[in-house]
Amino acid sequence: MTSLSFVLIVLLVVAGLVWVRRERWWRKRWEGVARALDLRARDADRLPAQAGKVWTDYQEALRTSEQRLTFERLLDEISQGLVLVEKDMHIRYANRPLARLLNRREVKVGRSLIEEVRDHQITDLVQEALQEKRHTTRRIQMLPSDVGAGTDLAGRHFLIEAAPLTADASGGAWLMIQDVTEAAMTEQIRKDFVANASHELRTPLTLIIGYIEMLQDGGANPPAMVKRSLDVMEKHTKRIARIIEDMLAISRLEDADTPLNCEAFNVRASAQDAADHLGPMLEGRDVRIEFDFPEDGGRLVGDRFYWDQIFTNLIENSIKENSRPGLVIRVSGKWEKDGCVLKVSDNGIGIPAHDQPFVFKRFYRGNKHHSSASQIKGTGLGLSIVKRAVEGHGGTIVLTSTPGVETTFTMKIPMPCECN
Repeated sequence: MTSLSFVLIVLLVVAGLVWVRRERWWRKRWEGVARALDLRARDADRLPAQAGKVWTDYQEALRTSEQRLTFERLLDEISQGLVLVEKDMHIRYANRPLARLLNRREVKVGRSLIEEVRDHQITDLVQEALQEKRHTTRRIQMLPSDVGAGTDLAGRHFLIEAAPLTADASGGAWLMIQDVTEAAMTEQIRKDFVANASHELRTPLTLIIGYIEMLQDGGANPPAMVKRSLDVMEKHTKRIARIIEDMLAISRLEDADTPLNCEAFNVRASAQDAADHLGPMLEGRDVRIEFDFPEDGGRLVGDRFYWDQIFTNLIENSIKENSRPGLVIRVSGKWEKDGCVLKVSDNGIGIPAHDQPFVFKRFYRGNKHHSSASQIKGTGLGLSIVKRAVEGHGGTIVLTSTPGVETTFTMKIPMPCECN
């Protein structure tokens, strides 16, 4: 036997003794734990294995908890509101977007679903999904609720989806809520525009065609009738042209590839030109237009064409919407260090609070109930053009209105102008 073999044998023997001694030490430790727990000898033999299982289960629970937290964080980043409910319609889980959609600080777990959403249309949908055991989808318009608490969602449009959970998930159902108010309004605007444009274009075209046919019938018509026919045709032809020009203007303003033609111009002169252009509308009317500008009229760098449209639309809007005598329209401009503030205000009937959030929407026309009586015409593009033109110059426009007292459109334009 070589010396190397002898050394290896000795090392193996020593390692074996160390292992046996270590096992005896751990054995005594486990027996001590077993005695403390009042376990029998055979149970003590299984204690190390059980302890190992407990440790493995703990590690697995820790991983599951981390995965759950990660999943919940991901659910908090989506735009839809998600809620899990028990069979008794009490909330088991709700992500943060749900509270934002419901205009609430938080959605409390453990409370009933109706207490949190406050609209039976949503709870009815969940119950239907549970009873019929199928995926259900519906678009609803929220009903008035909890107005006093400031969480009223009346008029908001929500897309609701609900489906039952599997038996493995201890029953219940999941519910997803998505705010589709903007899409619903856009669709309604499209429908209103198609109806309004069809009516606005059909009426003048019918009149023009009628007068043309009458003139084509022969020369029996007296000169007065011919002149009246031509006047009507001219009026409605201009009306059609105005509708088309408004459509083209908003299209150009929304086209990012079409830059504004910016150059310095006199702002008061632009406002005065707009008022002069609307002169025929003021004939026989008790309307006064006042201007309040610096002595030099105030200068601004921008697209003069669109500023003429801005002042024309705002002044014309005041004239059209106020048929009562004594109307005073005030156009003012104040220049500050970093920009200018332009205002167009009047002392007319004002704009109702429920119309104010929508006046700048394309094709939106408020006060529809009196438009036929007062002969207010148009597609509802005027104020939309104003807002887009102001924003195209890097500015903002805000409406404030107290019905019967004052209505003011305030435009803040940075200097130098940030033309798009």
